Amino acid sequence: MTEPGPGPRVLIADDQALVRAGFRMILAARGIRVVGEVSNGAEAVAEVRRLRPDVVLMDIRMPTMDGLQAARLVLERVPNCRVIMLTTFDLDRYVYAALAAGASGFLLKDVTPEHLAAAVRLVNTGDALLAPSITRRLVERFAGGGQPADLRHEVRPVPAVHRNLTTLTPREREVLTLLGQGLSNAELAHALTLSEATVKTHVARVFAKLSLRDRAQAVVVAYETGLVSPGGSDG
Repeated sequence: MTEPGPGPRVLIADDQALVRAGFRMILAARGIRVVGEVSNGAEAVAEVRRLRPDVVLMDIRMPTMDGLQAARLVLERVPNCRVIMLTTFDLDRYVYAALAAGASGFLLKDVTPEHLAAAVRLVNTGDALLAPSITRRLVERFAGGGQPADLRHEVRPVPAVHRNLTTLTPREREVLTLLGQGLSNAELAHALTLSEATVKTHVARVFAKLSLRDRAQAVVVAYETGLVSPGGSDG
């Protein structure tokens, strides 16, 4: 079962060989090519530079270098790459750090085969895996500097250019607010009574004006600028 044309090229970074083998089989059966496997973060950084994959499936907890540090280095050195963080548990404390590092989203390791393949294809198009339930917990626990002390060194502040929302039109601010809630383009179109093509144009303009690389960064900015707030109707 393959898709027409070349699919995303994927690197799997996980210290468990069985996890890597399972993910490789799942993706291959769905027409997605796995170009490499590594067992720690340092190897992931090196192989991304060598292989230039489209998407990296990155375990959070690995020896030598953890997934958060590896994701940050990967995205600094190969900005066009997309990173999906893998975890055994739905650990809220890692979400903010991973998004701030530039990850495009999270997957639990017990994800269904269909969801795994769909997630890889989704982030390869520049979208992000941001469920509203995850983004709500993110803002409730970590927005505004509330992340635990042991993670503060992992989280880099959003650059000042991202905080300046004065360049956005009222509609673009509205779009950014909804992005902060984790809405997809289809959901944005429904909420704003616009076509998906128009929504994509608004999203692209928000990214360009705020120098954002993807929707995950847009979520972080929406929280840190107060467009989405804990306990409010926005979250």
